[in-house]
Amino acid sequence: MFEFVRTHNRLFQFLLLLVILPSFVLVGVQSYTSLLDGANAAVATVDGAKITQSQWAAAERQQIERIRSQNPTIDPKLLDTPELKKRVLDELVREKVLQTAAEKEMLEASEGRTKQLIETDPSFAAIYDSNGKINDALLAAQGLTRSGLLAKVRQSLSQQQPVVGVIESGFAAPAVAVVAFDAMLQQREVRFQTFAAKDFAGKLNPSDAEIEAFYKDAANAKLFEQPENAQIEYVVLDAGALKTGVSVNAEELQKYYDENASRYTVAEERHASHILIKANKDAPAADKARAKAKAEELLAQARKNPAGFAELAKKNSQDEGSAPNGGDLDWVGRRAMVKPFEDAMFALKAGEISNVVETEFGYHIIQLAGVRGGVKKSFEEVKPQIEEELRKQLAQKRFTELAESFTNMVYEQPDSLQPVADKFKLAVVTATVTRKPALTASGVLASAKLMDAVFAPESLRSKRNTEAIETAPSQLVSARVVKYNPAQPQPLAEIKDHVRELLVAKLAKALALKTGQERLAALQKGGEADGLSEALVVSRAKPGPFAPKVLDGVMSAESSKQPAFVGVDAGDGIYTVVRVDKVLPRDPAVIDIKRMASSYANAWNGAESDAYYSAMKARYKAVIKAPAPAASAASE
Repeated sequence: MFEFVRTHNRLFQFLLLLVILPSFVLVGVQSYTSLLDGANAAVATVDGAKITQSQWAAAERQQIERIRSQNPTIDPKLLDTPELKKRVLDELVREKVLQTAAEKEMLEASEGRTKQLIETDPSFAAIYDSNGKINDALLAAQGLTRSGLLAKVRQSLSQQQPVVGVIESGFAAPAVAVVAFDAMLQQREVRFQTFAAKDFAGKLNPSDAEIEAFYKDAANAKLFEQPENAQIEYVVLDAGALKTGVSVNAEELQKYYDENASRYTVAEERHASHILIKANKDAPAADKARAKAKAEELLAQARKNPAGFAELAKKNSQDEGSAPNGGDLDWVGRRAMVKPFEDAMFALKAGEISNVVETEFGYHIIQLAGVRGGVKKSFEEVKPQIEEELRKQLAQKRFTELAESFTNMVYEQPDSLQPVADKFKLAVVTATVTRKPALTASGVLASAKLMDAVFAPESLRSKRNTEAIETAPSQLVSARVVKYNPAQPQPLAEIKDHVRELLVAKLAKALALKTGQERLAALQKGGEADGLSEALVVSRAKPGPFAPKVLDGVMSAESSKQPAFVGVDAGDGIYTVVRVDKVLPRDPAVIDIKRMASSYANAWNGAESDAYYSAMKARYKAVIKAPAPAASAASE
C-alpha cells in the first residue's frame, strides 16, 4: 500500500531535514561575520552568480553542527578535513546549478503542488498539532514562518525537477544485471599469510646514533616540535547562561498554557487493519468496476464474520506489506495515510468496519481495533516544561538585546576584557590553546573559528580583543592573547623514548614489507606453502578477514591460471600475501534476480544523473575558484 510514499520516503525525509533543522537558522549576530575581510569573495560561480566565502563557511558550520548533533561522540578531527570542506562546497555548487537550471528551464514547482505536499505527505506530520493544524510555535522555534516553510520546500522541490526524470527513468533487464553481478560477486578460494610491523618491532634495537640521526632529519622536524600555543583570556555571552537569571510568574505560565493548549494534547492514534483490492486511478472503468465489486463482496464477508477479518485479509488483500500480518497497519496518527483512507478510519469506532473506501491505490475495507491518545495534559503536568520554554525564550530575547552592545564594546575598548565583563557580569576565563582545537577541547575552546581569530597575525601582534565570535547559536565570545609561544623543537634528551618509538615503528613497517615481498617472490617461484592459512572462500559480499584494500587486490588479481599470487600493502605496517587457488561463481543466496535488477538500475540511474549534472555544470559555467582546502593538522 502507498507505494509512492514508500518509494520516495528518503526524498521526503531529505526535504524535511532541509526545512526544519535548527542548524539552518542563522540569526542575530551572524550579520557581523559578513563584514569580515574576504567574506564576500567568490569561492565559486554559477551562471555568473557567485557563492561567497561566508556562505561556504556558514554551510560548513551547519554541516558540522548537524553531524555533531547526530553523533555527539564523534572524533572532532573527522570534522576538520579538506574532504569535508570540499564536499560542502561541491554541494553548494550543486544546489546553485540545480536552482539555476530550474529557473532557466521554467521547472519551478508550483505553490499549489508545494502546499499539497506539505498538507498530505506523512513526512511533514511533525509540524502539525493534534488537531491537524500547522503548529506555528514549533515553526517559530526553528526560525520559520508558514511562508518561510513554503518557500524552502518549494525551492527544494524545484531543485529536484531538472534531474528527477533521469533519476526515475532507469531500467535494467534481468539478464544484464545477472552478468554484472556475476562479475562483481565472483568468489575466490584463497590461502594467505600476513606480515605485520608489530611482529618485527621487538626484534629491532636502534643505536643512539641512529636515534639521533632520525631526530635530526629535516623530514621529521615537525614530529618533534612543541606546537605553538597562546595563553588567552576570554568572556562568553551565552543565552544558556542568561537563562539562569530569568524568572517567570504563575500568571505567565498559565497564559502560555492556555494559548498553546494544542501542544499539550497527546495526538490521537488509531489501530487499524485493512484489505486492499488494487485499482490504479487511471485504470479502465471496467477494471475499476470489477475491483470494486470484489471489494464489496469481501466487505459482506467481513461484516458477516468480523472476527475472521485477519484471515480474510491474509487470503485476499493485495497490499503486499500488510497482508501477511492480516492487514494490520499498527497504530497510526493523522496524515500517515492518504486523506480518503484517513477520513474513513477516524470516523470509525473501535470494532467497526468501514464501507468500501476508494483511494488512488484501489478499494479498501477498514476494521478499527482501537483508539488511543487525544487526551490533554493538565497544567500541573506540563508546568515545568512551560517554565523551561518561557525562560529559554526570554533568555534568547535578552541575548538578542545585549549582542550588539557586547560586540561594540569589545571592539571599542580593545585593550581589556574587564570592562565588558563588569558591564554584563561575565567571568574572565583563562586558558592555554593551540591553533587547532585540541581533540579533548570542549565548549568555546573547541571552536575552530575562535582559534582562527586568536591566532590571526593582528591578534598575536597587538594582543587586543578579538571581535565578537559566534561559536554556537546564541553564543558570543571575545578573547585576547596574553602571551604567545611559537613552535619550537623539543630537546632530544626530553623525548628520546618517543623518538625511539617512532623510529622502531618506521623500521618495523619497512621490514614487514620487505619480508612479505620476499615471501611473495618465493611462492611465485614455486616455494612451499608452509605458513599459509587454511583455505577460505571470499567475495566482495563476504570479505572474510580481509580489509577493503586487500580484498580489492585479491578480487582484481589476474586469475586465468591457478594458483595465482598477489601481495597487498594494506597500510599501517601490514603486508598480506594471498594465493588464489580457485575462481568460483557468485553465491546465489547473496542477492536474488529482482534485487539485482533494482540495484543495477539504481546504479545506472546514479551514473546517468551524475553525467547529466556534469552537463548542466558545463552549460551554466559552474566554476570553483577556491583552491583545494589544505590538509589540516587534524587530518594529517
